[in-house]
Amino acid sequence: MANPLIRAQYLLAAHTPAQLPPDGGFEVAFAGRSNAGKSSALNAICQQNALARVSKTPGRTQQLVFFELPPSTDRFLVDLPGYGYAKVPKDLQAHWQAFLDRYFRTREALKGLVVVMDIRHPLKEYDKQMLGYAVSRGLPAHAILTKADKLSRGAQGTALLEVRKALKADHGNAVTAQLFSGESKLGVDEARRVIEGWLEL
Repeated sequence: MANPLIRAQYLLAAHTPAQLPPDGGFEVAFAGRSNAGKSSALNAICQQNALARVSKTPGRTQQLVFFELPPSTDRFLVDLPGYGYAKVPKDLQAHWQAFLDRYFRTREALKGLVVVMDIRHPLKEYDKQMLGYAVSRGLPAHAILTKADKLSRGAQGTALLEVRKALKADHGNAVTAQLFSGESKLGVDEARRVIEGWLEL
């Protein structure tokens, strides 16, 4: 089946709410701590090598980066700023907190959230916060456990089970989860189907 996400291309980066594109159409946002492999996941899902820049210094996404999906003019993927290793000044952290909070509360075009987590270190504070934003607004969320190729098959299954159990305890059935590896392409098609569904492609 053709991959409609393969046409994704950079549109703009927004540092303030005023810089966001008009609020219409369909958006799927990607969140992930700075060492979780978010850029690699985005690239694998879109079958592109350098759509999202894979930085040698984790945590470089300092804006909301919008990718459009031509020929449509109202379908977007949105790369959210990730924290973790990133040494970010306190005032910038406060700015991001307020910006993301407003984006999740008010953005009508937002149809779903993908939270990218390293399978070896899932459900950190940032991940839970992002999932909380989505669930509190009634948006579907999907956790992808990256770097699954670093674990044996048995360990992958155990990790996935534990994450699903924790998500169910916190959010009922509002958040789904899957294994993923940009390296071995495990779970890439599954993740793509979820995103295409939310974008109604």
